[in-house]
Amino acid sequence: MNVGNTIMRQESDFLGSRALPTDALYGLQTLRARENFALDETETPRELIQAMLLIKKAASISYQRLGVGKPGVYAAIEAACDRALAGEADAALGIQALQGGAGTAAHMNVNEVLANLALRELGFPCGAYAHVHPLDDVNRGQSTNDVYPTALRIAAIWQLRLLSEECAKLQEALQEKENAFEAIPKLGRTEWMDAVPITLGSAFGAFAQAIARDRWRLYKIEERLRQVNLGGAAVGRGGNASRQYRHRVLEELRVLSGIGLAAAEYPMDPTQNQDVFTEVSGLLKAAAVNWIKLCGDLRRMGSGPHGGLGELRLAPLQQGSTIMPGKVNPVIAEMATQVAMQVIANDTAITLAASQGEFELNAFLPLIAKALLESLRLMTKAAALLREKCIVPLKANPARCRALLESSCAFATDYCPALGYQTVSALCALHDGNPPALRQALDAALAEKSLESAAADSSLAADAAAPASPDGNSPRD
Repeated sequence: MNVGNTIMRQESDFLGSRALPTDALYGLQTLRARENFALDETETPRELIQAMLLIKKAASISYQRLGVGKPGVYAAIEAACDRALAGEADAALGIQALQGGAGTAAHMNVNEVLANLALRELGFPCGAYAHVHPLDDVNRGQSTNDVYPTALRIAAIWQLRLLSEECAKLQEALQEKENAFEAIPKLGRTEWMDAVPITLGSAFGAFAQAIARDRWRLYKIEERLRQVNLGGAAVGRGGNASRQYRHRVLEELRVLSGIGLAAAEYPMDPTQNQDVFTEVSGLLKAAAVNWIKLCGDLRRMGSGPHGGLGELRLAPLQQGSTIMPGKVNPVIAEMATQVAMQVIANDTAITLAASQGEFELNAFLPLIAKALLESLRLMTKAAALLREKCIVPLKANPARCRALLESSCAFATDYCPALGYQTVSALCALHDGNPPALRQALDAALAEKSLESAAADSSLAADAAAPASPDGNSPRD
């Protein structure tokens, strides 16, 4: 069959027949999905597709070792998986990320592409499914309902590991600044108001501690994601998957993925409940909150350079205005803040999607996958950029830190233990805006109090040393 200059093949299902290019690696279900979900937006995340390909490879190896299927078919499917993993089928692999059917369209796309690659491997034309079928062979013993969530867990763990590494590097960069700036005194602030003296280094030490907590949380959450329902098929009860296959495929997948995956104790649970992804996203949101705080403080301490705080000098990276010459903006801190805001927005989407599971399945896994993997990718890349382009090159402005500290009355708090809060507060109000005069007044009050204390001590000492009268009373009595 020819359409224009393109040679076509026919594929059919219970909904009817359609024509596809003869050499197309995708099939009828991919064609329908691309037409039905024509959003022209983000496609299924590549990490998720890679993880599905690994699952298919683990299944093909398992069936070869179990002696299942027509001779040579699963060896050809394994070779097809390797070719797809190497990027040879990237143009054929891909459905819009937001799709109905709980991910069935993306899963069918993988099945069809692998079937056609295997057919080529065996010397058959694309679409000759009597020899290698997308469902009967590539999808044997599997379902979207166990393949898709297992693939998402694998993809999430891969990305979590990368993010954890970048958080570790970011923490180290902040700790280096903590050490470098430890001897620089500066004004501490609470609610934007003068508080007490601190060091610039201690501020960066607090930043580093927050990132360290994020790193630890993200490292630990991998344990939850390792529990998978692969082999549970449609609803977690096994269905068309043999017991031998269920045990074998998980062993093969552990080796291929490099992850210590474990069979879920009750496979129906991860098939229908997706709260683990809400938990992971919640930890990403906690990290995003810390990023917003960190970047906000960097922007404020680096404000100016002359009309703001100016305690830090952020690296000048690009022109900051189309009208104001010489203006430079804190663009990396702003970028990282926006990434954090997007992560928080994605968390809301994940929360809503995870809450909409019904009975034995959650139809909204594609949104969870899109939002979660986007958050992980964005944070990983942003963490590296924040470290390389903002934290590492930033410099302190010790003179400005000291000038702002000396222009404040923050030192007054140190006098409270000796003089009392009320006395110090009254002197602060009397000498507001004049730190030298306030310090002089506080020192005078402290000296006066010291004299009074010395006099009182002397009187007590004199009483103790006075001889007693014959009746046992002191002369003053």
